[in-house]
This record gives sequence, C-alpha cells and structure tokens, in this order.
Amino acid sequence: MAGPSKQPEKRQSTLTSFFTQRTVNGLKVPGSSDNNTSTSSPAEPSRKRPLQENADTANVNSNTRPSRLAKRARPSIVDDDEEDDAEPSDKPSPKGSPPPPPRASAAESLSSSSRTGQYVYNAEAQESAHVKVEDEDAATRRRKEELHRKFVKKLGHPDSMSFGRRGNFQADGETPGLDGEDAEGGEDVEDDEPPPTKGKKKGAKTGKLTPMEIQFLDIKRKHLDTLLIVEVGYKFRFFGEDARIAAKELGIVCIPGKFRYDEHPSEAHLDRFASASIPVHRLSVHAKRLVAAGHKVGVVRQIETAALKKAGDNRNAPFVRKLTNVYTKGTYIDENGELDQPGDNTGAPAGGYLLCLTESPTKGSGTDEKVEVGIIAVQPATGDIIYDNFEDGFMRREIETRLLHISPCEFLIVGDLSKASDKLVQHLSNNSTNVFGDKSRVERVPRSKTMAAEASSHVTQFYAGKTKDNDERAATLLEKVLRLPEAVTICLSAMITHLTEYGLEHIFDLTKYFQSFSTRQHMLINGTTLESLEVYRNATDHSEKGSLLWALDKTHTRPGQRLFRKWIGRPLLDKQRLEERVSAVEELLEKQSTFHVDKLAGMLKSIKADLERSLIRIYYGKCSRPELLTTLQTLQRISMEFARVKSPADTGFKSPLISNAICSLPAISDIVISYLDKINPQAARKDDKYEFFRDEEETDDITNHKLGIVAVEQDLDEHRKEAAAKLKSKTPVNYVTVSGIEFLIEVPNTDVKKVPASWAKISGTKKVSRFHTPEVIRLINERDQNKEALAAACDAAFAELLKSIASNYQPLRDAVASLATLDCLLSLAEVAALPGYNKPTFLPSDSPPTISITEGRHPIAEHTLPNGYIPFTTTLASPSPVAQLITGPNMGGKSSYVRAVALLVLLAQIGSYVPADAMSLTLSDAIYTRMGARDNLFAGESTFMVEVSETASILRGATPRSLVILDELGRGTSTHDGAAIAHAVLENVAKETKCLTLFITHYQNLAKVAEGLGDKRVKCVHMKFNTEKVAEGEEDEETITFLYQVCEGVAHRSYGLNVARLARIPKKVLDVAAAKSRELEEQVKCKRLKGAVGLLGNVLSAGEDDEVSDEQLEHLISSIEQL
Repeated sequence: MAGPSKQPEKRQSTLTSFFTQRTVNGLKVPGSSDNNTSTSSPAEPSRKRPLQENADTANVNSNTRPSRLAKRARPSIVDDDEEDDAEPSDKPSPKGSPPPPPRASAAESLSSSSRTGQYVYNAEAQESAHVKVEDEDAATRRRKEELHRKFVKKLGHPDSMSFGRRGNFQADGETPGLDGEDAEGGEDVEDDEPPPTKGKKKGAKTGKLTPMEIQFLDIKRKHLDTLLIVEVGYKFRFFGEDARIAAKELGIVCIPGKFRYDEHPSEAHLDRFASASIPVHRLSVHAKRLVAAGHKVGVVRQIETAALKKAGDNRNAPFVRKLTNVYTKGTYIDENGELDQPGDNTGAPAGGYLLCLTESPTKGSGTDEKVEVGIIAVQPATGDIIYDNFEDGFMRREIETRLLHISPCEFLIVGDLSKASDKLVQHLSNNSTNVFGDKSRVERVPRSKTMAAEASSHVTQFYAGKTKDNDERAATLLEKVLRLPEAVTICLSAMITHLTEYGLEHIFDLTKYFQSFSTRQHMLINGTTLESLEVYRNATDHSEKGSLLWALDKTHTRPGQRLFRKWIGRPLLDKQRLEERVSAVEELLEKQSTFHVDKLAGMLKSIKADLERSLIRIYYGKCSRPELLTTLQTLQRISMEFARVKSPADTGFKSPLISNAICSLPAISDIVISYLDKINPQAARKDDKYEFFRDEEETDDITNHKLGIVAVEQDLDEHRKEAAAKLKSKTPVNYVTVSGIEFLIEVPNTDVKKVPASWAKISGTKKVSRFHTPEVIRLINERDQNKEALAAACDAAFAELLKSIASNYQPLRDAVASLATLDCLLSLAEVAALPGYNKPTFLPSDSPPTISITEGRHPIAEHTLPNGYIPFTTTLASPSPVAQLITGPNMGGKSSYVRAVALLVLLAQIGSYVPADAMSLTLSDAIYTRMGARDNLFAGESTFMVEVSETASILRGATPRSLVILDELGRGTSTHDGAAIAHAVLENVAKETKCLTLFITHYQNLAKVAEGLGDKRVKCVHMKFNTEKVAEGEEDEETITFLYQVCEGVAHRSYGLNVARLARIPKKVLDVAAAKSRELEEQVKCKRLKGAVGLLGNVLSAGEDDEVSDEQLEHLISSIEQL
C-alpha cells in the first residue's frame, strides 16, 4: 500500500510551483503566470514532447557548469525540459520512468544570481531533487545545456513574447551579454538567428537601402552643399539632414530616421532616412522660402512618366530621376515672383546681384598694405552686368563703397582674401540686420596659380562663334569684353562656370549690358557717404523708410524703381546729359494734367507685370504660359498706345529724352503680334499645354499625337459592339467612369455568368460589377502613351517658341528700358510739383567751384517733421569762402544743416528739382563725409581710428571740385590732440586742397585759426539760439531755445549741460557738473586775463625806439575779444 503514498513524487511540478514568485517594488512581475508560461513559445506545438521522448534521462544535474549558468541565466529562464519537470499533471509518468527530480545545483546557481533574486525555491521540490541525481549521464547533460542555450538565445527571457505582443520588446541588442558568452564558449553562435521584429522594414538588420534611396544618395554625394527636394510620386520629399533643415525652415514635420549620408555606425540601428514632404503644387512656394533663408536648393525630378516607363525596358527599376534645377539667392529665376520683397521686419531689399570678387596683394603691409581687386556683379533677374578693377588701401574703403552700392545678395569669392577684406565681407554678409537688409550667401572657389591664363582661354572659348558675322556692334562689344583687366577676366570665368550649374551662363551673351562701375560719367558716392546721408536706408533700423530713396521714389513700375535707385546712387557729371534730364522733368511739370502726360502716366500705372524680369525669364526659357501671354499682351498694349507715333515730332514732347523713349515703343508691335498670333489665349490663361497653340500653328508632332489619341478613342468606341456581343446584348454597352477610372463596362450581377474569364474586374456594388476587357486595357495603355508623348511634344514646342522670342530680346528689352526711363522722369516731375521745389541752375564748367542756396530745406526731414523744416541760406565758393566753420550748442541743428547741403547737391545732380527758393552750383565730382562716432570692432579699429582713417581717405581723394563735410573731427581723443588734428585738417582743406568744406566743431579756438588763414577763406557761422536765465533755488539756470537758423559768428559755448538735462540725467549729478563747469570757466578766464594783461603790459612798456609788431597787436585784440 505504499504505492499511493509515493504518487506525488512521480508528478511533474510547474515552473511557477518550482519557483515561488516575489514581488518587485510591490508589483507582481508580468508574464509569469501559468497561461503566460504555456504560451511563451508558440512556435513549439507541445512543451512535453522532449520529456516523453527522453523519459529515462529526462532530468540532468547541471552542477558541472554553475558559474556559466549563473552568468548566463536571466530572471525566470529555464530550458524546455526543466519547465516540463516542474509542470503538474494528473496523468502518471510512462511505465518504467523514474521519478523526475529537479536540477538542484543549477537552481542554486540561478538563485545566487542577482538577476534571479526575485525567485526562491519550493522546499518540497528541493527535497525531492536529491533522489536520483547520480543517474544522469554526461551526454544528456550536454544535450540539455544545448537546448537551454538555444532557448535563451531565441527568446531572451520567458516574458519576451508577451512583451513583443505589447510592442515593448526590441529584438535589437536584447541579450548582448548572452551572445558574448556564447561566442566565448566557442559554440555555434550563428544558429537560430532571432527573426526580425514585426513592423520593421525588410533589410533592417543588414542596413540595406531601397533602390530609390540608393538613387538619392548617388545624387546627394555629388551635391553635398545642396538641399535636395526629390519628386516621389505625388509629393516632393526631403531626406536625411535635408529633412531636418526643411522642417526647421518651413515648419513641417520631420519623420525621424538617419540624418547622415555616410552610413555612420552611430545610425546603424536605423533602417531608413529621416524624411519630410511637401505637396507638388507647393514646390515653388517652399523652394522660394528655403532660397530666401540662404540655402542652395536643388530640385530632383522624375524624368519619365508612368505610362512610358511601363512600356519601356526599365519597368522593374525605380523612376529615373535627375537634378533639374538649382537655386540660390542670386540665381533664383522662376515664374513665381521674386525674392527681393522685403518682409514686415526686414530691411530694405538687396539689389539682387550675385557678386564675384578676387584679390591679389600688390605691395606694402600693415597700414601701407595695398591690394588689387577685381569684381564682376551680375543681376540674373534683369541681365545687368557691372565690372570693376581697382587698387584698395588697408581700410578697404573702395571695396566697401562698391558693396554698398551694388548690395549683393550672394558672394562668389575666388581664391583667398586678405584678412581685412575677409572680415569686411563677413561683417556685411553674416548679419540679417546689415546694410543689405538681409543675410547674404557666400560661396568660395579655389584659385590656382595659372588661373589668369586659364580664365582668359575659358572666356575666349565661351565667346568664340557667338558673334554674328555682319554685326559690327556685337563684335566691338565682344572685343571690349576680351580686353577686360586680368582680375575681372578671372571673375568673369569663375562666374560663367558658376552660373552654368544654374543654366544661366548665357546671360553673358548680353554684352550690351556690360558696364564699368567707376565710369567717369557719374559721381562716385562712397559707402560712408551713402550711410551718413541715408541715401538708400535710414541709419536707425536700415529700412528704406526715412531715406532719400523713400522720399523721392514715386515710380509705378518695377523696372522704373530699379532704375531710379541707380540714378540716386550715381549722380551725373556730364553737364549736357544732366540738363537734358532737368529739361525733360521741367517739360513734364509744365504739361502736368495735359492729355499727353496723363496718357503716359495712365499707361505706366496700368503695367502690373515686371516686364524686365519676365523678359529675362523668357530669355532663360523658364517662363510659364500664363506669364508669357501677360507679358506679350502688356507689350502689345503699350505699343498700340503709341501706334500713331512715327517720329519724335508726333510724341507731343519737345524733350529728346522723352520723345526718343516714346518712339522706341511702337517699334516692337510687329514682333509681339507675330508671337501672339500663334497663341490660344484661353488655353494660355489656364496653363493648358495641349491647346496652347492655335490649330494652324501646332507642330507635326503635336498633331500626330492628337490624331493618335483620337484614333484610340474611336477604337474604344467601336469596341463597345464587340463587348456587347460577348455579353449577348443587342445594344452596344456604355462605358462608365468611376473614381477616375475610365472605360468601365458595367454588368448586372445577375448576368455576371456571361462575362468571359479574360475580363478583369475593377470594382463593383451589390447590383453591378465593373470590368475592363483585354482590348480596353491595351487601348487605354496606348492612349496614355500617346498622351504623355503629346505632353512632351507640347513642352518642346513651347521651349522652341521661347527660344524664338529670346532671339528678339534686344529690341524688347530696349522698349522696357525706355518705359523705365519715362517712369523715372515722371517720378522726378511729381517731386518737382511739391510746394517749394525749384529748378537748380548749373554754372558753366569753367566757373570756380560754387554752391549757393537760398531758403534751402532738408529733403527727407521736411517729409518726417510735423511742423516743417526751418530753411537756411548759405554760400560756398572758391576762393572765398571756400569753407565754413560751424559752431553752436549741442542739438542745435549743425549736422542736419550740413546733410541738407550735401543732399541738395546730390538731388540737383540726378536731375531733380530741389527744396529751395533758388540754387546755383557747379558740378561736384564727389561728396565726402566724416560724421558720427562709431567703432569698427570686426576690423580691430577703435572709434578714433575709424575717425582719422576716414579723414585720411578724404584728404587723399578730394579735389577742388569736391564737397567735403567734417563733423566734430578730433573729439575721439584728448582735447589738445583733437584740437591740433582739427586745426591741421582745416588748414589743409582750405589752403592746399581748396575744396568746398563744411567743418563742424566744438573747439571754439579754431575760430582764431580760421581768421589766421586770411583772405576770408574760412567763414565762421553758428546755429542761432536764445538763452534765458530761470531762478531755481540758490542758483540761476539757463534754458536754451534752439532757433535752427544759420547766422554768422562763433558760438563760444556748447551748452552740453542743457542736453544732459533733456536726457534726464539725475539732478544731483547735473548740479555737480554745473558747479564744476563754472569753476573751470573761471580758471580759463583768469588765465586769459593774465595773458591779456601781460600782452598789454608788453605793448605799453615798449619804448619809443621799440616797434610793436602787428602780430602782437592782433593777439592782444583777439584775447580781449575772447574775454
């Protein structure tokens, strides 16, 4: 009867009864219940099979490898047979099977592991574990260890499947320690590789790229500096680092993934690139925003269509893609507007120029450093090209002047620049609030030692064969291009190479628009003067409002606006051209509100398109169909307005400048009409490429493909009868279109048994099924191929039309230039009509330098001041007074007065009327200014260094016909040194250079110097003011009233304390300053009195024989005057 008592020993125990589970952090460990255990390996049909097959040797004592198991085992990890040993069963063991004791040693090692500490042994199971340990043999032990290793390697831990179901289990690197141990053990590590996790892409482990990604990488590695937008189906996508940049700039979502393009190990766990996408129809908008942010943007397009690909040889390969367009700030030419529209908080727009700069050292170093500089600036949007070659000093004033005039939005630098030039370029380009109004993009290309010879050869080859044999003018211009200085040729060669990447290199065919920057027909206003006089931008926030351009620009068209900007920055030196311009403005003013002027103004106001940019886009072949129609119709309307004009006499204007401009407009009529006759206007407005050309103007290819489509559609119509016959219907079937799928044959579901098996079911409802017959599928494919070939033929014909119009670019561009000239003249006439504006008088060129202004006003301030500007009257003339020494209280209006004089001279020389009752002048060859206090930290220059450097460049460049303005020279250093420098400079400009000078100072003793120069060369004037004493407490305080009038004489005090009071400096500080000021004044008076008494004593003590010199008497008189 002992049998029943031993029955429990023969039963198997479960894993959960073998281990008593602990709680971890007060929570039950998930996935360790009976159900979870039994489902932890769904791949194996029965967990008891190994035990039944090896009943005699089922349990193995693993105490021979305790250390390895202790290291290898994870929480709750046992092999298959251990699990079976522990599982309870009502069914007895097979006959002859010994009782199965558990593995005690292995369990001990498992429990000793820190990772299995959450389990403890069951005492009963432990007691029964020692019954037949000795019967285990070595072969079974090895087998059990192998099974255990495979189990661990395959699943990691028993909860892995439940983790996997919850999406928390990561196959990657789950059991790195185990893998390492297996490798050490020298066993078959490669066996039983874990399967890839669900949801991951195929190839995640191997890091394989899709064919499309490989294609993208090939393009990207050739253009690493370009942000690529790739066409993928119906979207444009960004990949990798490009996606991160696009997400930041455009505010779109970036899907995480690989950011690098070099398959770096740090991203080996990622199986795809990071990506972002935009819709097809928004490409131009987003590309424009990326370009405006300073990026170089490339568009990669699919260059084959689905239907043609399906019929081609590469049907199983990815779409062929190529980089079709590249854009940067300086080269963005597209049909969707421009980049130079200023935003709400940006400065004034840059000039849209791409500027190429190269530099080579000539001589000297330090402050004597000289460099030879070559520049070429291209405005791709208009076709303008500016070049120059010059030598520059260590302050780089010449480079700065040209950069401020041209306002480039992009730099191309050839070779290395000197440190000073490089700092200047960085300073002007890196800051978004710089004088250009926005950040400028900088690109650098290397310069080889043989660059000069290579450039000359490259430019010669580029222009070889471009001249027409019978065009002498083009040959002359090309000869001029080929004779450019070496530095300019290097820039030209680099620019041709650079623009070839953007498809814009043929802009250099337009040699008519090559202009030298420093031609002597124009006054050259340097960069310092442009900023001081606020010509293009105000000095406060660098925006256009508050500048001279803002005050005068009344133009209606974009070409007119651009030309007016050039006129303001480059005043004329040619007196004949200047008088022509002034007389044209005068005639427009006199004929104001007449039919001719109103007609001209109305025509300009009606032009909404930017014709200059549209023409250059046509020239580049980048124009859209609606824009082409708008441009040609606008040009036609303009030419028809003046169709009756056959000669200058028919224009109704006497001025040759106006009449010649109007005469050039009707000349383009025939050209424009000949192209408009080819176009279907309705289709062009809708951008319908298939019907864009009128029927009789279509090319043979277009006609053939259209006929092919019609033939296919006719075959489809005839096929209806055949389909009806197969369905045994007496009437032809009707095609239906559902969800965009055409030529579907609907069959009622009751008749579906009549449908042949060859028909393909496309869709259906409860009542009907829709099919495509094999013939319909073949004909649809044929029609799609014809349609895509037709689209290609239409694009080719449109490109040919643009090329044909481009051959007539010159007369069309001349007509637009005439419109711009008329627009600028009308703008100046509108300014002349303002109250108080009068025509200036230009004195003969052989007259001595003179500027005479009666009741003049500041042209910008009178627009911004609510109560108007108080006028001034002044005269500067050679030989006397060649200079004015201007003194007066702080804030008295000294700087405003001298700026007004300079601006009136500039206005007169651009051909404008001036805000003055009368003004007569000789032409000034330059305007130089040294105003304000500012340092130049990026160049390592202090405030005073900037001051004296600018003064030095003025002294070197000024001529007797220059106008020089010096504002408070010498204030940046000690009183004695500053006064000495001011004294010496004033003497130099008055006696040596003899240029017309306005000299502002607070050094009152310079008045004595002025008198000492003799011949009344320097006239002392001051800004008038009134003082009034107000009793406040114990002391009397002076209050100042500024009258802002220019009067003769010297102001002996600057009244700085008054400004300090206005600036709200604390009264305690002001009281101390006032007391100190009085004390210093008394000391100076005492010294002067002692000096005067001494002089008087010397004069009186002189005997009858001693002669008193005139100098002594003059000194005595001036001392008494100062007292």
